[in-house]
Amino acid sequence: MPRRFPSRLCVAIASFAVMGCSAAHAFEHVTLRNGFSLDCIRHEAIGDRIRLYTGDTNYQELASAEIASIEMMPDPPKPPPVPAAPLQIHTIPTAAEMHELLAQAGAAHDIDVELLASVIKAESNFRVDAISRAGARGLMQLMPSTAHDLGVQDVTRADQNIAGGTAYLDSLLKLYKDNLALALAAYNAGPAAVAKYHGIPPYRETRAYVSRVMNEFYRRKTALANTTNVASR
Repeated sequence: MPRRFPSRLCVAIASFAVMGCSAAHAFEHVTLRNGFSLDCIRHEAIGDRIRLYTGDTNYQELASAEIASIEMMPDPPKPPPVPAAPLQIHTIPTAAEMHELLAQAGAAHDIDVELLASVIKAESNFRVDAISRAGARGLMQLMPSTAHDLGVQDVTRADQNIAGGTAYLDSLLKLYKDNLALALAAYNAGPAAVAKYHGIPPYRETRAYVSRVMNEFYRRKTALANTTNVASR
């Protein structure tokens, strides 16, 4: 025959059920003298009574004599990080092949080759095998879901990765009417973050990323112009 909970504990038990509390997420485990037990965030002694808090302001009050023990619960262990599957590198493109891939992708979306090179430098430093902490992969650091949406079947192939990343950057440039700073911010932090803050999000990483890409783009264009001027003399 199942044991019935004392009526005065029903409110506390219901509160824990609603909050989804369990021993793994609580801070204290309370054992009652009647054999029942419950979990709470903290307790507070009020005279000869004990308040068992299930939230910041929610609590159940019991007589001290009804409580057999209160034990501190250890923090649950953090789940181990899930290692990303290693990239299967098909071919690491040479400098000439890389330029050709960028030229093809740039021509397909009318995006400056030097801008694509600047994004790749900031994203992966031209590494085909780069994997970010968040799981973004390859040269332009495509997340698996983004790669799937873009029709990239193999992020380890430089041509597919660059084509997918360029298509994504093109869609962002169109979304923000060729506002490069906003497009880069969205590439780094996501369009939702740009919409939330009505501009470049106040994230240190994102602002540094936008500045880094734009400075690299300016440097590359300046160097290219200087080279062209010298060659034309």
